[in-house]
Amino acid sequence: MAGVTGGFATRVFALDKLNFQSIWLNDPEFIGYMIAIDNGYYAAEGLSVNYIPGGPDVIPEGALLSGKADISLTHLTGVVKAVTEKGAPLKVIGTQYQKSPVGVISLEQSNIRQPKHLIGKTVACPPLSIATFLAMLKVNGVPKEKVRVVPYTFSPAPLVKGEVDAVVDFVIELPFLAEQKSGKKTSYFLVWDAGMPLFIDLVTVTSDTLKNKRGQLVKFLRASRKGWAENNADPAKYPAKYSNTWFKGNGSSLEAENFHNKAQIPFMANPKGLFALDTGAIDASLAALERVGLKGSRDIFDLTLLAEA
Repeated sequence: MAGVTGGFATRVFALDKLNFQSIWLNDPEFIGYMIAIDNGYYAAEGLSVNYIPGGPDVIPEGALLSGKADISLTHLTGVVKAVTEKGAPLKVIGTQYQKSPVGVISLEQSNIRQPKHLIGKTVACPPLSIATFLAMLKVNGVPKEKVRVVPYTFSPAPLVKGEVDAVVDFVIELPFLAEQKSGKKTSYFLVWDAGMPLFIDLVTVTSDTLKNKRGQLVKFLRASRKGWAENNADPAKYPAKYSNTWFKGNGSSLEAENFHNKAQIPFMANPKGLFALDTGAIDASLAALERVGLKGSRDIFDLTLLAEA
């Protein structure tokens, strides 16, 4: 396609479109990608990234397999189940979080400090985390029938009102919100530290996408890294900017989003750079899943794109 500028003919190239499925509601968990869109980092790589918000009922692996998304953020449990039980052709090319910030959060007065303290309790858990939560119970010898699990969407209300004893959510925001709204102290333990060191926010694609769009995927990783680097340099800058745009109506508060955005940075840090995957950590995650009957393989992971990003 040709255009004319100042008397000189120029060629305008169409951007390569990539559909990107988020895993949850819009909040600072995904702010680096939002910055990369708004600041033109993807466009500079020749990409047009269509960001698709997630939520409690989104199955990210399904978005990939249906063709709705080229790239999706996923949980390792879901990926391994899809690959081993359904033969899904999925490949993980990076991870946002080096350690999962998912935890079991309660009011401090409940004295829930470890999995065995959940016996006889009611826990609100989103669909995306149920498999991991039940696996955690199993490896800790807690019969699942002794814990009542109810549906959950991102809100401190059930915990604050005493409708549940605990919730499964990110410890980098929900405790802050619950304390802000109730004035009561919260406590939590990480699922990762309770025998389930499982990656979340894995950058995942299908084998066909990896084969046919490898160059675009490398560009996506490179531009996303720029977005996250921009955010992490000043984590108080963008939550305020996005409170009435990307984050509008998400049920959070600016104070909680600032807290989240700063608190998540250590969870993403890797000496090899954002999205890097260490083979030792992969083996530990796969071993944890095998303890609950899910046998994954290193073949699920393709670490070669990161070297080019």
